[in-house]
Amino acid sequence: MDPILNYINGEYVKPSSNDYIDVIDPAIGEKYTVVANSNKNDIDKAVNAAKESFLEWSALSIKDRSNFLTQIANEIEKNLDEFAYLETKDTGKPISLSKKIDIPRAISNFRFFAEHAKTFHFESKIDDDNSSNVIARFPLGVVGCISPWNLPLYLFTWKIAPAIISGNTVVAKPSEISPLTANKLGEVLTEINFPRGVINIVHGDGNSAGSEIVRHPNIKAISFTGGTNTGTKIAQDSSSTLKKLSLEMGGKNPAIIFDDCNYSNMIETITKSSFSNQGQICLCSSRLLIQSSIYEKFKSDLIDSVSKLKIGDPNEVDTEFGAISSKGHYDKIISYIELAKKEGGNILTGGDSLNIPGRCNKGYFIAPTIIDSLDNSSIINQDEIFGPVVTLQSFDSEDEAINIANNIDYGLSATIWSDDIEKSNRVALNINAGVIWINCWLVRDLRTPFGGMKQSGLGREGGDYALDFFTEPKNICRSL
Repeated sequence: MDPILNYINGEYVKPSSNDYIDVIDPAIGEKYTVVANSNKNDIDKAVNAAKESFLEWSALSIKDRSNFLTQIANEIEKNLDEFAYLETKDTGKPISLSKKIDIPRAISNFRFFAEHAKTFHFESKIDDDNSSNVIARFPLGVVGCISPWNLPLYLFTWKIAPAIISGNTVVAKPSEISPLTANKLGEVLTEINFPRGVINIVHGDGNSAGSEIVRHPNIKAISFTGGTNTGTKIAQDSSSTLKKLSLEMGGKNPAIIFDDCNYSNMIETITKSSFSNQGQICLCSSRLLIQSSIYEKFKSDLIDSVSKLKIGDPNEVDTEFGAISSKGHYDKIISYIELAKKEGGNILTGGDSLNIPGRCNKGYFIAPTIIDSLDNSSIINQDEIFGPVVTLQSFDSEDEAINIANNIDYGLSATIWSDDIEKSNRVALNINAGVIWINCWLVRDLRTPFGGMKQSGLGREGGDYALDFFTEPKNICRSL
C-alpha cells in the first residue's frame, strides 16, 4: 500500500520532514503501510489553507453547507464496504461491527448535523422595555479536531461535521494507529469537489502533530477524544492561547444490576456492553456491580454467555470479537491482568492471550476476561484498562451500589438494570456520570449531550451542545 499522506488544501502532500510512522494490521501483527508524521511546518500549511478558505466557507448559507455535508454522507455510503474493510484492517474489530455500527454512524453524523443546524438558533432576540438585544452566533475560524484510534471514522466525523456546518474550517488529526478511513475521506472530498481547505487532514503522533495543533495561535478551539492524561496535557499546553476546549476522555463505567431486572435482556446486553470492540469503547461497562441475591447466578450466566462469543479473524462475517488494536495496547492490557492476579483477583474466565489459527496466528488477541474478588479500591477497579477486562462486585443496598459506582475518578457513563422505574430514576440522579442508560446501552439520540464528569471530560458534544461549542455568541444591544 502507498504511504498515507496529509490531505491539505484539497491535495495529498508528503510531510515536510519526509518522516513516516509504521502502520500495523493488528489482526496479523504485520506492517502494511506507513503514515506521515507531521511537524510544525505541515500544521502551518494546513492552518494557512484553512484560514484562506474560512471567509468563503463561512459566508455560505446553512442550506449550502448542509448540502455539502449530505454529499459527503452519500459518497461514504456508496463506498461503505470499502470503508468498513479499511476500518477493520486498521483496528482489528470485526467486519460486522464496521459495517453495522462504525461506518453507518459516520454517515449519520454528517446527515444529522446537516439537518440539525437548520433548526439551531444562530440568531435570537430578547427585548424588554429599555432595549432590543440580538444574540448572534458566529463561527470561530480555524478549529482543531483530534480523534482516537478505537472508533476512527465514527469519532473523526462526530467532530468535523458540527465544526464545518457551523462555518468553521478544520485541521483534523486522526490517530496514527488507525489512519486509513480518514485518508479515504480525503478521496471522498475530492470526488464531490468539496471546497478546498475547509477540511485538512494531517497525520502524525501526539508529540509532533498533535502538540503543534494544540499550541497553534491561529487555531481557536480544540475538540479532542482520547485518554485522560493526553486531555490534561492539552488543557495545559493550550492555556496560553485561551482556546475553547471540548475534552472527551476516559471512563471506568459501572453497570448496576438489581435483582428485579429483566434478567435475560440484561445478560445479553451486558455481554455486549462489556466486550464490544474488545472492550475498546470509552462507554463499555468495566465494573459490574451485582445485587448479592443474584451474584452467583449472574457470575455463572455471564461466563456462559461470554464463552459463546465467536472469537477469530475480524474479516470473517460471523466473528464477534476480534483483535486488540495495537501491540502497545495489547501489552498494557496483559500487564493489568497480571496485576489483577497479584492483587488477589480471581480470574473466572480468560486472562491470557489467544492464538488464532490461520492468517491471524501472530495477531494481538486477548480472551474476554472476567475477574472477581477485588474491592473497589484496587488498581484494577480504579484504572481505565480499555480492553476486554471486566470486574464483578456485589452489593446489598441501593446506597451501597451508588457509593461503589461513584467511588472513582471518572464519570463518563453508567448503566442501571431494574424494572422499578422509581428506583432506577433515583439511582440515576445520584450517579456522577454524564451519560446514564436504564435497561439499555449505547442507545443514542444525537441531539442529547454527550460527555463526562470529573476526569472523564470537559464540555459536551451532540446537538446544540456541539454547535454552541463551535460558535461564539455576540450580543448586539439597541436602546429603545
